[in-house]
Amino acid sequence: MATFFSDLVQFRGLFQMILVLGIGGSFPYGFHISVINYPSVHIRKFINETWIERNGSPLHPETIMLLWSFIVSVYGIGGLLGSLCCGYLTTKYRKKKCQMCTNLIMLVAALFMAFSKTAKSFEMILVGRFLYGIGTGFSLNIHPQYVGEISPKKLRGFTNSTVAVFLTLGKLTGQVIGLREILGSEALWPWLLASSGLSALVQLVTLPFFPDSPSYLLIQKSNEEAFRKAIRKLWGEGDHQAEIDDIMKEKAAMASAKSLRVLEIIKERSLRWQLYILMTVMTTLQLCGINAIYFYSFEVFHTAKFEEYLIPYVSLGVGLCECLSSILCSTLIERFGRKVLLWGGYTLMCFVLVLLTTTLSLQHQFFWMHYFSVILIFLFVIFYGIGPSGATISIMVEIFSQSFRPSAFLIVGCINWMGLFVLGMIFPLIVDNLGPLCFLIFLGILALSAIFIYLYLPETKGKSIMEIKAEFNKLNFGKKETSVTENNFPKEQLFCTKL
Repeated sequence: MATFFSDLVQFRGLFQMILVLGIGGSFPYGFHISVINYPSVHIRKFINETWIERNGSPLHPETIMLLWSFIVSVYGIGGLLGSLCCGYLTTKYRKKKCQMCTNLIMLVAALFMAFSKTAKSFEMILVGRFLYGIGTGFSLNIHPQYVGEISPKKLRGFTNSTVAVFLTLGKLTGQVIGLREILGSEALWPWLLASSGLSALVQLVTLPFFPDSPSYLLIQKSNEEAFRKAIRKLWGEGDHQAEIDDIMKEKAAMASAKSLRVLEIIKERSLRWQLYILMTVMTTLQLCGINAIYFYSFEVFHTAKFEEYLIPYVSLGVGLCECLSSILCSTLIERFGRKVLLWGGYTLMCFVLVLLTTTLSLQHQFFWMHYFSVILIFLFVIFYGIGPSGATISIMVEIFSQSFRPSAFLIVGCINWMGLFVLGMIFPLIVDNLGPLCFLIFLGILALSAIFIYLYLPETKGKSIMEIKAEFNKLNFGKKETSVTENNFPKEQLFCTKL
């Protein structure tokens, strides 16, 4: 505890910047995932009323549902577009400047949302959702990279896991203010959708007072004076020479580098296993079953005889549970390491899914099975928050060097946003055809990922980028070739995010 408080004092600049980055980073992404469900009835009614006022006749229910589906899905289209543009723009104009421009996009989107009802234009909701998507596409790429680059080795796992903390906090905030007693009413839903602009405004005002990441200033800008000034501001006074030496070594390893495009990075042998790990953890995060759990939670709570008006509050408890477990992950990740939290979390989630499939299949035969299902839903969310939710982000940041991260996160962004779109399209069909047995698909994915991570992921806790590269070289080239290739890393340059 004494060490924690001493770190809190010494690294107070770092913790302040983590807060600022989180408010405008992964927080809006989590917020928009949860908040859009609450005003759905009001928005569909608004679309129909607007159409009647313009044309004198109501829309067909299927057309209203189609427009509503497009409002929901256009967010993912914007997110994919933002992710594709982010890599190139952040390397050319730096992450801090791009994040501040992202805040301006989010504020414009908030204005569209706020005045859509007054202007009697559902098209403004479409434009607002699209702009929100572009903004979160940028911020969800920038936030993990930025926060990973400003932290020392001993706090890197903690700082990386805060991305998941702010994401789940965004989900929880959306659930809270989306309640009909707050902003989820028919009169206030435009302000519910516009409220995300507050987090963008806070970050826009505060971020200029913080520096660019030290590694960016040294490796990509070659500004050693600004580099040391940033370290003092973020890490406080103290002996940081070992950390500085590690960044200097990384800079030296990247000297005389040539440009590599994204497709060339995919073909690069020295990054092969990093990409395998990246694809595995990101795909598993999408297909681990957490969305199915949230989907089934409403049915389980209903069959467990919860009163209808209580179900949103019980679901709020699930969101709170995920948020608290993500916070717990940030405290455990430096003690147990990333690898253990990943494969251990996957394994525990597998066991829960086996039991949950059983209880859901037998819930109509034994009335008490409903209560076991409720407990298992909470357990699954806890294991997800403690394990994959926080550790995945940390792994993605740590296995790639400074100038490869934009390209790697471009790939991550494509997987994330395309995964959301595909899952949104096929998940209802899977549920309709398989019912509770749909969890067996997620069970298989989790089991295979747990085995793969246990066998092949090197532990990154407490290691420098160069040490992590050396570990992956053993996989990429084989032990016999490691000594030959250890210093022959792929050539890197600023503009490595073009297709």
